[in-house]
Amino acid sequence: MLFNSLPFLYLFLPVTYFVFWRLRSKFQRYVWLTITGYIFYSFWNPKFCALMALSTAVSYGAGLGFLRWKDTRHRRLCLVLPIVFDLSLLAIFKYANFALSSGNWLMEAFHLNLRAPSFDVVLPIGISFYTFHTITYIVDSYRGVITPTRNIFEFSCYVSLFSQLVAGPIVRFRQIEQDLENIDHPNRVDDRERGWSFFVLGMIKKVLIADSIAWLINPALARWQSLSALDAWLCMLGYTYQLYFDFSGYSDMAVGLGAMFGIRLPQNFNSPYKAADISDFWKRWHMSLSSVLRDYLYIPLGGNRHGEWSTCRNVMVTMLLGGLWHGANWTFVVWGAYHGLLLVATRYSESILTLWPTALRKVTTFVAVIIGWVLFRSDNFSMASGLLAAMFSGKSGIHLDTGRSLAGLVLIAGALAHFGPNTFELRHRWSPVPAFAFGVLVLACIGFIYGGPKSPFLYFQF
Repeated sequence: MLFNSLPFLYLFLPVTYFVFWRLRSKFQRYVWLTITGYIFYSFWNPKFCALMALSTAVSYGAGLGFLRWKDTRHRRLCLVLPIVFDLSLLAIFKYANFALSSGNWLMEAFHLNLRAPSFDVVLPIGISFYTFHTITYIVDSYRGVITPTRNIFEFSCYVSLFSQLVAGPIVRFRQIEQDLENIDHPNRVDDRERGWSFFVLGMIKKVLIADSIAWLINPALARWQSLSALDAWLCMLGYTYQLYFDFSGYSDMAVGLGAMFGIRLPQNFNSPYKAADISDFWKRWHMSLSSVLRDYLYIPLGGNRHGEWSTCRNVMVTMLLGGLWHGANWTFVVWGAYHGLLLVATRYSESILTLWPTALRKVTTFVAVIIGWVLFRSDNFSMASGLLAAMFSGKSGIHLDTGRSLAGLVLIAGALAHFGPNTFELRHRWSPVPAFAFGVLVLACIGFIYGGPKSPFLYFQF
């Protein structure tokens, strides 16, 4: 089920919201949010609900173990075994065929007559996100950052909360623990106004901006071999804005849905295309992932505490694994390595970069990000190298039939992304005139949903 689908808007959300506010006790609301989370998830594949339930049970059991045992040996077992279990599930469903195909490629490269079979494994939607939810809960419990909950439904509604289940933000238990504890008496009126505002703005970003751009660039990128330099730049600019408005739109909708039920989800985007360098970009883009990679991978590896070489190594390892997290494809790994190298280069050239005008730094950073998105968007290295060659070929002219429409959309999206406020910078108190304007835009969204094809969020595939 999609946030931008008619069954969600007309049935699932109204029923979930109405019943939630009719219930009074914490326990009842935990149970209801758990049930609705599993119903929401089952619309993709009901069989994978069992997988999420199993991961939830194992992580919940680890929390009980931390409450019971205080000695180092048992606590380490409660830390290591559940994490190995969760990562094993992720590896099997997301990376098994990738590892086998990579092994077969090596065998062929060395002319060895060995070939591993491939498996028909379906990737469960959201497994990358809820696996991070369970792992951060286990690690924080081990570190003593949080006290594990004894209430299985409190924990299960945290893992299966439908607003952030399939594409984030990646929410740590400690970030919403207080809201879960007070879920029987949130401020319904204030949360409802803020929630609907975030949700509507996110839907506008997704349906009217991201999907409109996608409708124009996807056919062009399907025949990337024929693109001129201007075509390629227009398409990649379009994808750059499509990805931002699609994913930040989803995140806004998730934050809004969380607020409707009295749960404050963290900010996931802070105007990333206003970044003045790559380090600043990663503090603004997919902030929940960046902070998790920093706190649970980069810092435990040593962070910047053991000299320049170790710092660079830790940055590269973190970004390589961050790239691999996005998908089982070498293009994502190279994309992660590319950003790792940019972060290292930024670290060593910081004293020089600070002398540049701010506008120049922002433009340079933005161009570097666009080049990275070529790898991110491409199905393989042939497509990536072909797009990059087209972008820097000097082949003149705009050959796209929809070139003018795409250029207009790119200008609008660029103005909003580079100069407009992000959703968290707005007051979310609408006077009649803006409210009327947004009402018209919502009706336009509904019209697009009725008349257009099904349009999943881009990060569902990761």
